[in-house]
Amino acid sequence: MTELKKILICEDEEILLTALRFRLQKQGYELILAADGKEAKAVIDHEQLDLIITEISVPKMSGLDIIRYVRQNLRNSTPIIIIAPLEDEEAILEAMAEGGDDFVTKPFKPVELVLRIRRIFRDLALA
Repeated sequence: MTELKKILICEDEEILLTALRFRLQKQGYELILAADGKEAKAVIDHEQLDLIITEISVPKMSGLDIIRYVRQNLRNSTPIIIIAPLEDEEAILEAMAEGGDDFVTKPFKPVELVLRIRRIFRDLALA
């Protein structure tokens, strides 16, 4: 039996979080949810994660700060997917430069995120 992939989702928009939780659990992923960056940091510090998904502008600690924390402070290579508004191009570019692995722009369909997650896990399996 294969172990479930553990994914942290840091998103403060409750409707989107509910839709993602439903879709990703249906796909067989184990999810940990955080409503803000501070909660996400606590999870990152105590859990062995396979993937981090974070909104760029969550409260208490931004998605950019989460990326910097994971990459610079922890020197951790866990893949990170960024969620950002389409018009926030500068933040997306900065997030990718800081160590983000992929991004989706709002609004998006949950299936788009599922496909990006599968691609990341497939690429990791091939590495």
